[in-house]
Amino acid sequence: MLPFMAHGHLIPFLALARQILQITNFTITIATTPLNTAYLRSAVASDPTLSESRRLRLAALPFNSSDHDLPPNTENPESLTPNQVITLFHSATALESPSHLLVADILAEEGRPPICIISDVFHGWATRVAEKIGTVNVSFTTCGAFGTAAYMSLWQNLPHKSTDSDEFPVQGFPDSCRFHRTMLNQFVRVADGTDPWSRFFKTQLALSLGSFAWLCNTTEQIEVLGLEVLRKYTGIPVWSIGPLLPPAMLNSNSSTLTQHSGRESGISTQKCIEWLDSKPNLSVIYISFGSQNTIGSSQMMELAKD
Repeated sequence: MLPFMAHGHLIPFLALARQILQITNFTITIATTPLNTAYLRSAVASDPTLSESRRLRLAALPFNSSDHDLPPNTENPESLTPNQVITLFHSATALESPSHLLVADILAEEGRPPICIISDVFHGWATRVAEKIGTVNVSFTTCGAFGTAAYMSLWQNLPHKSTDSDEFPVQGFPDSCRFHRTMLNQFVRVADGTDPWSRFFKTQLALSLGSFAWLCNTTEQIEVLGLEVLRKYTGIPVWSIGPLLPPAMLNSNSSTLTQHSGRESGISTQKCIEWLDSKPNLSVIYISFGSQNTIGSSQMMELAKD
């Protein structure tokens, strides 16, 4: 497994590993950078299923952030500025060579290549690693199907650049699904196809589309339209395997939540569940800004008013 260098991507990969260990006899190797490997070791130690398994291996891939014009000991976006984040993204492509060496070592040790490589969609280069070693790559998108399809199509096609209108269709989506410029990330809004963000996503997403199949952290029941669009857009099998959450994240112990998320929780999970259970069906809207974004208290109040 090759998760991307961010806690929001590492956690679903660990949850996926847990599921695979429970239902198969496979041996799993999760490979990432040294500091992220240390984070995974801590998370594994808190999960009995993972910590007691001899079929889970963690491998640290050589990586020096200073070689990529990043602050020392930087291996995730948590403390980076937006401009540094894209530098981190590009630096992740340096993991291709050590990943190939790791898989080659597994081949030499076991006498056969791994059944497959499961890589983050941001690590599209894993398709080349798989081809070289005689196996297949399965791309894993750690967010939902609708968001993934929108993200891919926007970065690959930049449809807002072809119109002066604030609303525009997006390739792969029904024409009734119109997007608005205000919905776009600031870097998508100004992208022209040659900027650092465009170069990274257009390349890595295109490589991921060459995978044998995709895994998506969602469910068929929740994302009927999203999965339909994503399957049509990718043109390859897309399997929904979510939602992927470590069991400990459903524990009311806030320290457990902090260990998995990397951030202190302001309210226990149990309190959240009790509050949700007190509300009528279909009366709550869930909004996620991802693991790298947040909003201020005044913006939160305005959002609540809507």
